[in-house]
Amino acid sequence: MVSLFENYEQQYSVLTADITAQVGQLTSTTSKDRRQLISNIEKHVEEAGELLEQMDLEVREIESNKRQRCRTKLDCYRAELKRLTLDYIKARAVKQGALNYDSSEDLNDVGFNGDQKQRLLDNSEKIERTGKKLEEGYRVVLETQEIGTQVLKNLGEQRETIQRSRSRIRETNEDLSQSSRIMNSMILRAIQQKVVLFCVGFFFIIAICFGVYFSVKN
Repeated sequence: MVSLFENYEQQYSVLTADITAQVGQLTSTTSKDRRQLISNIEKHVEEAGELLEQMDLEVREIESNKRQRCRTKLDCYRAELKRLTLDYIKARAVKQGALNYDSSEDLNDVGFNGDQKQRLLDNSEKIERTGKKLEEGYRVVLETQEIGTQVLKNLGEQRETIQRSRSRIRETNEDLSQSSRIMNSMILRAIQQKVVLFCVGFFFIIAICFGVYFSVKN
C-alpha cells in the first residue's frame, strides 16, 4: 500500500519534471508564450513548495525506524527545488539581459513583482539553510561511519585474541589431561610394586618360620 508520503513524492516528481522541461523552453519562446510559461513555472514552483511542507508534516507521523530516511529524502527534494528555482531565475534573467540574479535588485531587473520576489527569496533562503543542515548531517554520518569502522576493527582484533586464548586453554587442558593419565599410571605401578614387595616379604617370613620350626623339631 502506497503511503501518503510516497504519494506526495510522486506528485513532487511530476511537478519538478514539468518545471525542468518548462525552464528549458523559457529562453526560446515568444513573448506571448513566454508569459504563459513563466506563469506555469511559478505556479508549479509554488505547488512544489506546498508539497514539501505537506511532506514535512507527514514525516513526523512516520514510524521512527523510517523517519530519518524520509527526512534525508525531503532535504534532497528541498535542495533540488532550490536548484530549479535558481535555474528558472537564471533563464528568465538571461532572456532579459540581466546576468546577475543573486540579490533583490537583480530580481527587480527581471520583472518580478513584490510577492513573487519575496516568495522566491524566502524559498531560496529556506532551501539554503536546509542544504547546510544536510551537509552537516552528511559530515556527522561520515564521522559516525568512521567511528563504527574503527569499533568493528577493534572488535575483530579482540575476537582474534579471544580465539587464540581459547586455543591455548584447550592445549593446556589437553596437556593437563595427559599429565593426569601419566600420574595415574605411575601411582598404579607404585601400588603394584608395593603389593609385590608385601607378598615377597610375607612369603619370606613364612619360609623363615617354617625353617625355624623344622630346626627345633629335629
